[in-house]
Parts: sequence; structure tokens; C-alpha cells
Amino acid sequence: MNRAPILSLRHYRHDLIAHSHDHSQLVFGLRGRLEFEVEGRGARLDRQDLMVVPAGSHHTCGSTLGSDCLVLDVPVDNWLGQSLGAHLDASQRLLERAGPLNLDHRQQQLVDWLAASPINDPLIAQQGAVLLLASLNGGAAPVAPTTTLPYARFDAHIEQNAAYPLQVADLARLAGLSSARLHARFMAECGVTPMDYVRQRRLLRARQLLRETRLPIGEIASQVGYSSQSAFAAAMLKAFGRTPGTLRRDCADN
Repeated sequence: MNRAPILSLRHYRHDLIAHSHDHSQLVFGLRGRLEFEVEGRGARLDRQDLMVVPAGSHHTCGSTLGSDCLVLDVPVDNWLGQSLGAHLDASQRLLERAGPLNLDHRQQQLVDWLAASPINDPLIAQQGAVLLLASLNGGAAPVAPTTTLPYARFDAHIEQNAAYPLQVADLARLAGLSSARLHARFMAECGVTPMDYVRQRRLLRARQLLRETRLPIGEIASQVGYSSQSAFAAAMLKAFGRTPGTLRRDCADN
């Protein structure tokens, strides 16, 4: 089986990447700005910044104007144990701690040197990765954690615009984040995507209207963004285990 390269140069674009993988990864900023978030820890990766992605961690990234990065993909076999020696424990702790770090001048010099080296050479790539990990064990400054998302602002916006199409970018603007960072923050804090959250808020509003008003069900469906009454009924059934008509009758019975 061919092993993926340990070190690689990558160019990130506006296209949102959202995934996870079974190996740890370090992403070093070289040029441009990369919006990156993993397990609720976000950063705008510029030059002299690093993002730690532990194995199995869901993460998202994207760049509006483009970003060049050096990426270290840690092999999943016993490479760490065979290569790091006395640095093994410290490197394992580093790779288990998700989030952004700031590099010092000497660490950035090493990143730059490797980025300009023939890292397609397996020996240079392997030894370069070892040097990078060893240098990080000497210390890298953690970035302050981000604050909680403005859910009250989201809820007010969704309720005011429930009848109209809503996009992730709409909520991202309210939070002052990129769409990539907002997606990751929602996954970390709520366990749902931003659009799942919008859908939930719309359906909660619909349930409230069913219980508190005599509006026709079709009108309520329209007010929360559903042009099809059957699609609205299916969504309510999935969310609450009741059709709109049943929810209204249950309220009347009570």
C-alpha cells in the first residue's frame, strides 16, 4: 500500500472542506489567510500560525482569497514511536490537543526552509517532520479560545426571515465569522450544521403557530419557508413525531 506523503504543500481556496481522518495533522500557514476550525477551536491561519488536528477530529477550512500551507500528515503506524525518541510523549500530547498555536521566529524559519525544500524526497520529508515536531515540543503559544456563538441574534434573524431562503453566509455575517468557521463551531457546540439549526428554529416556530393561532396549516407552512404543505408535514413528523394536524388537535384537546 502506498503511504501518503508526510509533508506536502497545499493551496486552499474558497471551497469549504469539512471532513475528518484517522491520522493527526498539523497545518502551518505560509501565505494568505485560511479560516480553520476544529472541535470548536478556530483561527485565521496566517503566516506563523499552526492548527493542530487530532486523529478523528471533525474540522473545516476554506480561504476566500486563497492560502498556501505546509501540511504534516502523521502516519498512523508506529512512526511516532520509531522516530521521535525522547520527544515521543511531548509530541503525543501536542497531537491530542486540538486548536491553533502561534509559532516563534525560529519555528517559522524551519517551516519556511522545509516549504522551499524538495519534500517529495522521502528522507527529507521524514527528517523534516521529525524536526518540526521536536521544535514544537520546545513550546508554541496557544491562541485564546473563541467565545460562544450569538444564538439569540441567530434566533431573532431566523424568526424575522423564516418565510424566505436563508443561507449559512447570513448567519456567518451575524457572527463575524467565515462560513467554514461557523460550520465547525455549530458542529462543536450544537452537534448540528448551521442549516440544521435554521430548520429546527423554523419548525419550532411552526409548532408555536399551530398551538397559538387559528392560521390555516398551509399558511403556517408558507410562513416558515415551506412552499409544499406535504414537505412541511413530513418535516414536522420527523422533528416532533406528529403531523401538523395532530399537533393542533393535541393542543385543542389539552
